[in-house]
Amino acid sequence: MKIILTLLIMFVFAVYVQATDFEKDVFKTSGGDLEITFIAHGTLMMEYNGKVIHIDPVSWYADYATMPKADLILITHEHGDHLDAKALDAVKKDGTELVLTEICNQQYGGTKVLKNGESGTFAGIKVDAVPAYNIKNEREPGKPFHPKGTGNGYVLHFGDKKVYVAGDTENIPEMAELKDIDVAFLPMNLPYTMTPEMVAEATKMFQPKVLYPYHFGETNTDELVELLKNQNKTELRIRNLK
Repeated sequence: MKIILTLLIMFVFAVYVQATDFEKDVFKTSGGDLEITFIAHGTLMMEYNGKVIHIDPVSWYADYATMPKADLILITHEHGDHLDAKALDAVKKDGTELVLTEICNQQYGGTKVLKNGESGTFAGIKVDAVPAYNIKNEREPGKPFHPKGTGNGYVLHFGDKKVYVAGDTENIPEMAELKDIDVAFLPMNLPYTMTPEMVAEATKMFQPKVLYPYHFGETNTDELVELLKNQNKTELRIRNLK
């Protein structure tokens, strides 16, 4: 009941939230500035070289009628806090490329389906689809919240920089294969994704230069700060991404 009430409140106030109201960070790349807008939960917006990229746009978190129109949209998986037809309809324009999973494509047709391990170039940006799934956390025995092979994380290439948006996942073995990640978004809420301890372990696996925990709900981010305080490989940044 508490979760439902929280979502209703977020939905009511979303109409008042516009792109100018969100925190932003800017990263220098060999192809120009990359601006990342932190919307909420698993929802992000990026602007690069004149292109607008929306990741998991959801109407609970913003009024997408007021947001910049998308050149590229990436959807990680089919759950309602990541795939929202209303937001997609609002933010698309002629020529928008929509990249998603097979299950998402059955619910809302896209431009391109990417499976784990596949890559493509969309709106001039190379995108790699990587695994995102649960190992331990299950709805019931044998039924993980996010089964292997159905959801995507994405690695986006911006000039000489790589940004990893993990989607809903745990600290899976495939993360050790990630190389030279400059910016990473890792989810941190139970029972659906990771504990702070699991995020810390994932961080050690591939050592991104900058880490943003996201999709963290009421998880205490101070726990992750404490876990990563004695390492100097990754800069931890906390933004409002509950």
